[in-house]
Amino acid sequence: MTIPSFLEVDDIEAFYGQALLALRGVSLKVEKGSIVALLGANGAGKTTALKAISNLLPSERGSLSRGTITWRGQTTRHLHPADLVAKGVVQVLEGRHVFPQLTVEENLLTGGFLRRPSRRALADDLDRIYTWFPRLKDRRKSRCGLTSGGEQQMVAIGRALMTRPVLVLLDEPSMGLAPIIVAEIFEIIRQLNKDEGVSFLLAEQNANLVLRFADYGYVLENGRVAISGTAAELIARDDVKEFYLGGGITQAAPASAVLH
Repeated sequence: MTIPSFLEVDDIEAFYGQALLALRGVSLKVEKGSIVALLGANGAGKTTALKAISNLLPSERGSLSRGTITWRGQTTRHLHPADLVAKGVVQVLEGRHVFPQLTVEENLLTGGFLRRPSRRALADDLDRIYTWFPRLKDRRKSRCGLTSGGEQQMVAIGRALMTRPVLVLLDEPSMGLAPIIVAEIFEIIRQLNKDEGVSFLLAEQNANLVLRFADYGYVLENGRVAISGTAAELIARDDVKEFYLGGGITQAAPASAVLH
């Protein structure tokens, strides 16, 4: 008996407004229980790839023109984003997108309603989030718009975890945050992966950071996968060191120019 793949993206091509080609033949996989890094500079196509997986492209006049995305063996193209969340795939958007007028706890609760849990189950889920993010428990009655950027990122991740996902698509979790907060968030990601088996696909510019936590990685350049490999393989490659890990050579060609 063949076991269905977890997440598989096969040769997708994505457009915005039928004119701007954003992804060109992108293929990638996420295995169950893994942390996968999606690396690349700003504008490389990382966010578009995540939104293609979560079916959020149509909200920005985007669409897939080629290729397939399958989740546990099922094609996802015609699923509503909420249906994907119900099936265990949830995205944390770049920029956090909290509800600023609601309290921290009210923001978290919005993530739990999709499953229509009992009041007891909802309370248990809140306690679970507060265990992972104790500073949110301290700020639970604060209006979210008055919390720090790091706390808002924790709220956004906690809200996603309230859906009880098995795969979290996390877009630029380190953006604009102090290094100590970033380290705290990534350590929580590691523990969620290890202790609860949550898989992650992390779009991140900070390759030095994310490759310390990831099992596998893909480097996007101009909407294409330029390089892929295990985290150890990517760290060991001279081209990745130069262009993504701060190798320090100036005015160098992109990594794709030295792949062979």
